[in-house]
Amino acid sequence: MRLFFFLLFCGHNAFAQQPNIIYIMSDDHDNDAISAYNKQFIQTPNIDRLAKEGIRFNKAFVGNSICAPARATLLSGQHSHKNGVKDNRTPFDTTKTTIAHHLHNAGYQTALIGKWHLISKPQGFDYWKILPGMGQYHDTRMILMSGDTITTKGYSADVITDDAINWLNNRDKNKPFALFFHHKAPHRNFVPDLKHLEQFIKRTYPEPSTLYADTTGKGAAWAKQTMNILLDMRLSADLKVDPAYLADIPELKPDTDDIATYNAIIKRMPENQRERYKEIYAGRGKLIQQKKLRGKELMKYKYQWYMQDYLACVASIDESIGRILNYLDENKLTNSTAVLYTSDQGFYLGENGWFDKRFAYDVSMQTPLLIRWPGRIKANTVTNTMVQNIDFAPSILDIANGDIPTTMQGISLKPFLTGKQKSINRKYLYYHYYEFVKDHTVIPHLAIRGEQYKLIYFYTVNEWQLYDLKKDPGEQNNLIHSAAHQSIIKQLKIELRKLREQYDDHEPAGELH
Repeated sequence: MRLFFFLLFCGHNAFAQQPNIIYIMSDDHDNDAISAYNKQFIQTPNIDRLAKEGIRFNKAFVGNSICAPARATLLSGQHSHKNGVKDNRTPFDTTKTTIAHHLHNAGYQTALIGKWHLISKPQGFDYWKILPGMGQYHDTRMILMSGDTITTKGYSADVITDDAINWLNNRDKNKPFALFFHHKAPHRNFVPDLKHLEQFIKRTYPEPSTLYADTTGKGAAWAKQTMNILLDMRLSADLKVDPAYLADIPELKPDTDDIATYNAIIKRMPENQRERYKEIYAGRGKLIQQKKLRGKELMKYKYQWYMQDYLACVASIDESIGRILNYLDENKLTNSTAVLYTSDQGFYLGENGWFDKRFAYDVSMQTPLLIRWPGRIKANTVTNTMVQNIDFAPSILDIANGDIPTTMQGISLKPFLTGKQKSINRKYLYYHYYEFVKDHTVIPHLAIRGEQYKLIYFYTVNEWQLYDLKKDPGEQNNLIHSAAHQSIIKQLKIELRKLREQYDDHEPAGELH
């Protein structure tokens, strides 16, 4: 009898030591669009709650700033060259053992709901329900485990939140759970829920100091990029301006693809809201005509319209997270659940006149990371310790008291989170971007980031850049030819070669000399 109670007690403690885990990832959510990081654009009280009750990482980064590779890194704990997903066109190899399999082996029931974006279908999860490709904002199509695709009326953030709560309600309550909950928003084409759009169109947003910056003379990478808000953000497909308002303006007239995208977006809008959406967006077309907006003046308005749509999409994410956190409270799961919030990367909100991501510059290499784990992470903790998304999988497995496979290239943050470890013994982060496509034409590159300096190598054009992140956090002044920095450049090239060897990245990337 004593043995029975001993085993029962031990078993109960073992279960208690395995917290539930909710990993929430949005798409293209920049740090500056979270009020815990920056209060000048938006208030995100629910996301901020994770920071207030847990830890905020000011220096969390990714290893390849683009959607699919970041998701493959979550599954594998590996950089892109190891997990096989270097771009948005390569399917994830589902024969690989992933974090889902390891959590299952640790006794967890697992679910993945929302954006997947890895072409192949998820494996290893007990339950999944995913958006096809990038998904749609309205009348959300979802692929089921059966292989069927269904369409659910409603706004994407609401639909997948309903699905997540439904799964939580119907899970096996005798096991700890790990829920991977992935939003589509605020991904381009930035279509907000009408209730949030109504709020955000009333606001004017501060312009970044480099919105109108002259980027000539910055090298081949800056010359080739097609991420400029004025030149490359489409008025109809991105900002929902009715093509009819632009038809008689040759320099602004949308092409066939833009018109088709605009029509598809409008068609998916709820019928009872469609006319109000069109009325709001018609206001943009009328301004272009009335004010004859061109050049810098058009850029000024395009930036404001972009921010209105983008931030209104973010508001839906914050609302969704509030629902999830309230569910945990109402079901007395808050103290037994670790919640992580992040994005697949950062996003340009007008810096350098840009939108999108891809570059190794901090705006896009950085990602938000907020973690709440009651009783284990001290509330209101803020850290400038550098971490990377290769660390997410081993950290989640360690939180679950699972085994961390040696194939994972990241490190567990659990000792740091719980205060057992005061610092992380890693001086540099590694970055490798591969995809060169017409839509944004960012040149492939390698990078190494330390606390003060960042070295970038655009290897297909043999172009190097060096930035002093303390003196020049906006990365505007390339020091590669500075005589005073040649010894630093030499040392960073050595460290870059070491990282390539450490991470076993032998992809062709030119000579690092």
